[in-house]
Amino acid sequence: MKTTKVMKGFVLALAAVVLAGTGAVAGELAMWGSTTCQKRFLEPGAEALEKATGVKIKVFGVGTGKGVLALLDGKTSVALTSSTLEDSLASAKKAAKEQGQADIKVPGNIKFHPITEDVIVPIVHKDNPVAELTYEQLTDLNTGKVKNWKEIGGPDVAVQVVTSHEGSSTREVFQKQVMKKAPYAAGALQVTSTRLELNEVSKNKGGIGAVSEGFYNQNPGNCKIVKTAPISRPLAFITLGEPTPEVQKVIDFFLSAEGKKFIVD
Repeated sequence: MKTTKVMKGFVLALAAVVLAGTGAVAGELAMWGSTTCQKRFLEPGAEALEKATGVKIKVFGVGTGKGVLALLDGKTSVALTSSTLEDSLASAKKAAKEQGQADIKVPGNIKFHPITEDVIVPIVHKDNPVAELTYEQLTDLNTGKVKNWKEIGGPDVAVQVVTSHEGSSTREVFQKQVMKKAPYAAGALQVTSTRLELNEVSKNKGGIGAVSEGFYNQNPGNCKIVKTAPISRPLAFITLGEPTPEVQKVIDFFLSAEGKKFIVD
């Protein structure tokens, strides 16, 4: 009898450790990764998802790179990404390096599950009269080659670059598609979330950033979008092997006609 009680206690303690490691509680599906996925469809559709499938989700918006690391570390059964699989893995490698970890090993059974598309838009303070920028001008601004807006026909205000942290797929995609992988300016302000990026550009009349258009549309603050050539990327889930039944229910829901209603434009 004592042995049985001890074993039960051990099992309960082990379960508590596992749940603590995933950051979830019993009955919740922990999902780690892209804040764009979090704000574009997971949080808006969470209630309808649970009602339709019985799956309750808990989203940890840590960025694509850290989300993939959480998947590889066994903290979650699904990672959220706002990039291609190749770029997601590149973001994970940067996130691992930033945290002082060894280079990641990518399992052969990693799978990519697209949900929708997302557009990245350059943003500036609403009082900035500049309305359109080329990829070359965006590159010159973000690398520090252009230090004052008057150099490209704007106001006499110093440029303040604002960007996501290393491991953010928004940053990874923008840097790859627009800047051709050129490094950001030494004085660039790195923030940990899209909301903070919008906040910082809203406070600085010389600010410039790049965020998800869907996220911007929810609450633009004191920012405005600057026109440029299209910058797009997929929003997707990543799993190791086939999705668990719970994850598959989430995928099926947001690919359904009902689930698509909750994808915020």
